[in-house]
Amino acid sequence: MSDSAPETRRGRLVVLAGPSAVGKSTVVRVLRTLVPDLLFSVSATTRDPRPGEVEGHDYYFVTRDTFDRMIEGGDLLEWADIHGGLQRSGTPGGSRRGSARVRSAGARRGRPRRSPRCPRRDARGHTRVLAPPSWEVLVERLTGRGTESEDVVARRLETARTELAAKDEFDIVIVNDDVDRACAELVSLLVGPHAT
Repeated sequence: MSDSAPETRRGRLVVLAGPSAVGKSTVVRVLRTLVPDLLFSVSATTRDPRPGEVEGHDYYFVTRDTFDRMIEGGDLLEWADIHGGLQRSGTPGGSRRGSARVRSAGARRGRPRRSPRCPRRDARGHTRVLAPPSWEVLVERLTGRGTESEDVVARRLETARTELAAKDEFDIVIVNDDVDRACAELVSLLVGPHAT
């Protein structure tokens, strides 16, 4: 986000992290309509697309070999092996973006990281974590998707427990008990008088 001319504007990186099924994708969809001039990063992931997900819009769906090459080439601002090695996800750094949706582990590891292809201040001071209203609600959301096997759900929940235990490492915790309310809070933090 910036108020200068498009050709010279420099955005502020804002990281939105959170565990599986907390509602990151839904929140990002709503934010796109509420704040049209926000730019969003598109994460790369080695997992298969879910129904309705669009290549290049929701994620870049890549093979593990391609992901390894992206790591070796320094093409990622942050990345993480998640869910006990079940998949890898990361944020490409080759284009200018204003907001990033990432996993908690990657955000925590990636905070001090600066990519030579994306020279900007690091994410320190601009991290937001989306949390569920309760553990039970998160379990219900994750199992209710019906897109993963029981084993995969169990691994995702194990990761979620670890990520939620580290939520105090983020600058601001936003509880996603209501999408509209959570988005309104994010918008106020992004463009309101107290935006950081």
